[in-house]
Amino acid sequence: MSPLPVDAEGASCSPHHRYAPSALRNSPITQARTAYVIGGLYGNVFALREILRMQQAEERSGNRVSLVFNGDHNWFDIDAVSFEEINTTVLKHTAICGNVEFAIAAPEDVGCGCDYPSYVDPQVVDWSNEIMTQLRRTATDFPDIVNQLGELPMSRVLCVGDQRIGIVHGDAESLSGWSFAVECLSPVAASCSGDLPSGQLTSEREIEAFFRAADVLAFASSHTCLPHARDFSVDGSQRLIINNGAAGMANFEGTTHGVITRISVDPTPPPDSLYGVAIAGVRFDALPVHFDAAAWIDQFARVWPAGTPAHHSYFDRVKHGPNYALARAVSGNVSLA
Repeated sequence: MSPLPVDAEGASCSPHHRYAPSALRNSPITQARTAYVIGGLYGNVFALREILRMQQAEERSGNRVSLVFNGDHNWFDIDAVSFEEINTTVLKHTAICGNVEFAIAAPEDVGCGCDYPSYVDPQVVDWSNEIMTQLRRTATDFPDIVNQLGELPMSRVLCVGDQRIGIVHGDAESLSGWSFAVECLSPVAASCSGDLPSGQLTSEREIEAFFRAADVLAFASSHTCLPHARDFSVDGSQRLIINNGAAGMANFEGTTHGVITRISVDPTPPPDSLYGVAIAGVRFDALPVHFDAAAWIDQFARVWPAGTPAHHSYFDRVKHGPNYALARAVSGNVSLA
């Protein structure tokens, strides 16, 4: 399923973003017993530091944790100090590119490449393109980082135990695809911008085709800004799509914490799990990222003061969370903790 085509940059999908689901069969492979899949960090250095603390805490208990960044670790980091810290840290770990990293490394400014669906307010699209233009200006002072971002793959396979997990940014067909958005997986009135969706769900036939072509147990994605996990039956076997929403921004109404996806051979749910499910010997959980919200809000307001595009588009969510309840993040056999 593809969003309706529109003319605005940021609301159209670059042909360079697209790939076949079968590309996952030949994607780079990372082996791990436990991994954190981190999407939508969005330039939040406080969230990144908290994720590193979470990793270290779990490793002190004897459980080695791999960090897998699945795109858009940049966005609000137009200040040089944050841009350098975010990228030098992320690039030490396993990573794929998101549409933001793809756009940073592009030879010319073509907008954010978000491929926003037609039901998203065009003003949101314009603001995103302006954010991208400013981020690209910052990146010009870091040519080595830009080159490394340009070399990141669009997908990766994470092998946990003997199971293959497809690591993507958008969906099974596009770096900026929306087929794994909550409003496309489950019948809920929600979208990243708060506007009502078109009501077009990704069909079960499409879901089945994605899993067969990619040969994976699950897809772990991000991109669409709201977390959601739902299992499916494919050829008699349980499969999962788990979208972590945003690691570096509030995901639920009245909260400020980010969300990441923990995938492990350990069958025990983590004590801080928000929701999760076990499938074929692999445990999947959504974990909160309780970064220093006060420091993040203060930095955001200084870098993106009132009147700037990011302030218009995101500041209310940064402070108060989106109009989205935790209960909406689960469907099928995925259970709230």
